[in-house]
Amino acid sequence: MSAAPAFAPPVRTEIRLQHPDCLFIDGRWVPPTLGGRIEVVTPHDGQRIAVVAEAGPADMDLAVAAARRAFDNGPWPRLSPSARGAALRRFGAELAKRQPELCSAWVDQVGAVAFAAPMMVGGALAWVDYYAGLAETFPFVEPQRAFDGQGQAYVVREPAGVVAAIAPWNAPLMIMINKVVPALLAGCTVIMKPAPETPLDAYLIAEAAEAAGLPPGVLNLVPAHREAADHLVRNAGVDKVSFTGSTLAGKHIASVCGQRVARCTLELGGKSAAIVLPDADIGLAAGTLAQTISMLSGQVCSTLSRAVVPRSKAGEFAEALSAALKSLRIGNPWEPGVMMGPLAMKRQLDRVQDYVARGQAEGATLVCGGKRPAGLEGGHYIEPTLFADVDSKMAIAQEEIFGPVIAMLAYDDEADALRIANDSPYGLFGAVFTPDAQAAWRVARGVRTGALSHNAFRMDPFLPFGGFKQSGIGREGGTAGVMGYTETKTILLEAAVDTAAAL
Repeated sequence: MSAAPAFAPPVRTEIRLQHPDCLFIDGRWVPPTLGGRIEVVTPHDGQRIAVVAEAGPADMDLAVAAARRAFDNGPWPRLSPSARGAALRRFGAELAKRQPELCSAWVDQVGAVAFAAPMMVGGALAWVDYYAGLAETFPFVEPQRAFDGQGQAYVVREPAGVVAAIAPWNAPLMIMINKVVPALLAGCTVIMKPAPETPLDAYLIAEAAEAAGLPPGVLNLVPAHREAADHLVRNAGVDKVSFTGSTLAGKHIASVCGQRVARCTLELGGKSAAIVLPDADIGLAAGTLAQTISMLSGQVCSTLSRAVVPRSKAGEFAEALSAALKSLRIGNPWEPGVMMGPLAMKRQLDRVQDYVARGQAEGATLVCGGKRPAGLEGGHYIEPTLFADVDSKMAIAQEEIFGPVIAMLAYDDEADALRIANDSPYGLFGAVFTPDAQAAWRVARGVRTGALSHNAFRMDPFLPFGGFKQSGIGREGGTAGVMGYTETKTILLEAAVDTAAAL
């Protein structure tokens, strides 16, 4: 835990947007109707790096109308899956040309450490390739035997329609790609609404789509604040909303979609528990949690923010985890060797500091951290923080802090560990630490989460990801990610037909 990974970080690159003062609607770059502007600033030094257009409610209506025309009358939903896959490959190739800019955009907008940017951007590009390849294997049409044995039955998966893709600020490229690309593969048309703090990635996506020759209206871009975003969600021309963000915002979107029976996928908050079994390697578990909570300064929905440890080993674990956290180098994310940058914005720093104060007021023991690092008075920095003697009823154990704060809770036996892990309104992710794979399987089946990993913070981007309980509705990733952008239709014919024939 004493040094950052050895491979070279990206070089800071100027982000050259072609039309930052415009929105991308119906295949054209158009100025916002109200002339709104959004400033983009860095969290480590407050430098303004871009000014982009801000969409208002009228612009949302124009984008929905364009996407609606492209879906109802345009070629995109009527292309073969292979043709859509080929277009996505062209899009991926154009996006890959902007890889240095995409790396710089993530570091400068969010404060992510530079050495992690190539992995993040490379992962997003791999997703494009993966979904393009699914064009040949996804079950868009499945012949079935009718129960009465007469004629030919088909189960068809058709595009859900016009999609509003709303991404958060913490991983804007990967999350937006994981919505846009499977939706496009399914034959949907899409309206991108990035977070106002991090719009640059979506601009680069729109420019790549234009360069790849996607038909007008298939992909639209409307950066905006909350009021205009709400107008987009309420627009009856939107068939599906795909949202990643806070549980509070997700509840609102779900209620709006419910009122008009629109489809929605929600990937929301988390309070993921790492269960350390008595036979676990304490050093491995502590090191993993330190690396995980420092990833994007804890601003990851699935981060392991609760350590559930045997009561007999609580002191040993706290000592090991505290040492690992203290070894992390904090600073400007572009500096070599820095392992944790700032929080993304001042309101996030204020939020984390408030939870540190609440944890102390509720009686938890502050083992380490909780303060601004020495010598980093500028920017939104805070030390990685560990609380011990935490009870499940405390706010720091129940609420998503979205910062580098770990709450350590002690258990008496395995049943008690599972009870503590499940004593949460969330159920997004988790981990179990033990050399016994059978015990890991047993614990994994007992924890109410959408995913769980063994002896690591590990995810597979090509498998389903999503949450139980208030962590969301639906799944993204893999074939499940495409399935979420389709509607299932059953067709009963008197005879078999050529299902590949043009619509």
